[in-house]
Amino acid sequence: MAGIVACVLLSLVTMVHSQVQTAFLEYMQSRMGSVEERIAQWHDHSSRYSSELRDFKNQVLKMLENIEKEREAMRNEVESTNVRVDRLEREVDYLETQNPAPPCVEIDEKLTELQIKKKKNEKYEKLTDCSDTVSQVNAMKILKRFGSSAGLWTKDPIGNSERIYVFDGAANDTFFVFPRMKEFTLSTSTRKAARIKLPFPWIGTGHIVYGGYLYYVRQTEEFQVIKFNLANKTVDDSAVLPIEDQVPVYGLSKHNYIDIVADEEGLWVIYATRENEKNICLAKLDSKNLGIEQMWDTPCPIENAESAFVVCGTLYVVYNTKLPSRSRIQCIFDVSGTISSENVPVVYFPKRYGSHSSMKYNPKDRQIYAWDDGYQIIYKLSMKPKDELH
Repeated sequence: MAGIVACVLLSLVTMVHSQVQTAFLEYMQSRMGSVEERIAQWHDHSSRYSSELRDFKNQVLKMLENIEKEREAMRNEVESTNVRVDRLEREVDYLETQNPAPPCVEIDEKLTELQIKKKKNEKYEKLTDCSDTVSQVNAMKILKRFGSSAGLWTKDPIGNSERIYVFDGAANDTFFVFPRMKEFTLSTSTRKAARIKLPFPWIGTGHIVYGGYLYYVRQTEEFQVIKFNLANKTVDDSAVLPIEDQVPVYGLSKHNYIDIVADEEGLWVIYATRENEKNICLAKLDSKNLGIEQMWDTPCPIENAESAFVVCGTLYVVYNTKLPSRSRIQCIFDVSGTISSENVPVVYFPKRYGSHSSMKYNPKDRQIYAWDDGYQIIYKLSMKPKDELH
């Protein structure tokens, strides 16, 4: 009987030991599987980090290589600039020996102010016998849509050139030159146009091409008129006009501070100042030396003005509304005093797209080249003698 009990106890012990051993093995296998899974994840992460580190190293090496190339190019450019500066200094020294500097002369500021005031509001002595005034807009032709909402296009009224000059935007440094009107009208791109890059960017849409030169406005600390030679692509002259505290000249075209225009008499400057901020001012510009010959305060208000032009010495200011309606000539100023706004009926332009950002009168063909919300338009004008208005 004791042997049987011992045998049963031994069997029970063996069975319990076997179950414990099985559970322990399962536990160890589970832990080993978890460890192997973690080792596999670590291996994957390590491989990815190694790959990213290798890519980053290659990027850094490439950047260092590019920096080294740029440093070498900059060093060469600096050396070239030093050579040019040395040559320029030698040339300046030579010129100074050939042309000694004139003695210094102190300018009396009060005398300068008196000279400018003397030029203001004097009677203008005309250079031509032109005595016509605008009676109505006879016809309108929409050529195409080119560029942004603001811009300018024009022709040179001096000479026989048929070139079309196109200035896209109220601030840029590159303009287009088309050989003829046909290429500008038919071309769907600028393939047939020459691109000319200016040494300084322009501001506004107050430029003019006149006698082979481009006259445009550059903004630095002050507004500067640049005379650019279109033949040799160089700046022939520049000047800061004797105008202080300028404000936008047109209430509906805030980008224009100086508008340079041409008529039968030559070049004019349309501007406005804080001193006389309610009305537009006019000045006669010498195309040769950019000097101001005469200046006038006009009765034409800045408010709701969108553009202006000059015909036969008479300023025509075009007005609109903030919500564009029909543009109209509502105020004129004749520098010779022959006519006034009271003598002239309001002249309307056909309603088109929006508001004119520029209107350039060409005294040669007596047409206005207008830019209306990106559309290039030609207005034909009807004229009649000024003495018929009385």
